[in-house]
Amino acid sequence: MFNEYKEKIVAYYWKHKRMPSYSEIAKLLGFQSKFSAVRLVDKLIDEDIVRKDSKGKLIPNKIFGEIPQLGLVKAGFPSPAEEELQDTISFEDFLIENKESTYVLEVDGDSMIDAHIAHGDLVIVERTNQAKDGQIVIAEVDGEWTMKYYKQKGGKVWLEPANKNFKAIYPTQELKVSAIVKGVVRKY
Repeated sequence: MFNEYKEKIVAYYWKHKRMPSYSEIAKLLGFQSKFSAVRLVDKLIDEDIVRKDSKGKLIPNKIFGEIPQLGLVKAGFPSPAEEELQDTISFEDFLIENKESTYVLEVDGDSMIDAHIAHGDLVIVERTNQAKDGQIVIAEVDGEWTMKYYKQKGGKVWLEPANKNFKAIYPTQELKVSAIVKGVVRKY
């Protein structure tokens, strides 16, 4: 029965892109009370399937996002390949270092195309107000938001696009870094 409950909660997560509340768990699983949902969640936490964030909300652990990693594929000359399960990988673990300050944005525009970030891609970003020269940042410059390379030289800072059709942005008033890009996701 436990696995059936777990599967229903996982299905809810993938359908709604969020974990259900205790009330929603009770309703989803046909429990008469929220207390039954609380006991089930405690067991899910003990089994390392879910955990609570700093605000007490349920968040999934890696079991929700693990997929098999089968090996390597040559990107050069073709070679025989054997499919063998080597491990599993969680993209959440691979792409996200600090879950509490990480979020996703959809890219609008092509000023970063030469950095392999295209219109419609999703960028995984980590909230911070500091950046190093050469990092791709989400920044507010003179009241407008953009994603560009953060450049710094001799006490001067500016934002550099990764597309020759766009010009560098030099702030006339203020440049505030909001986040650093940590990864890019693209669907084909």
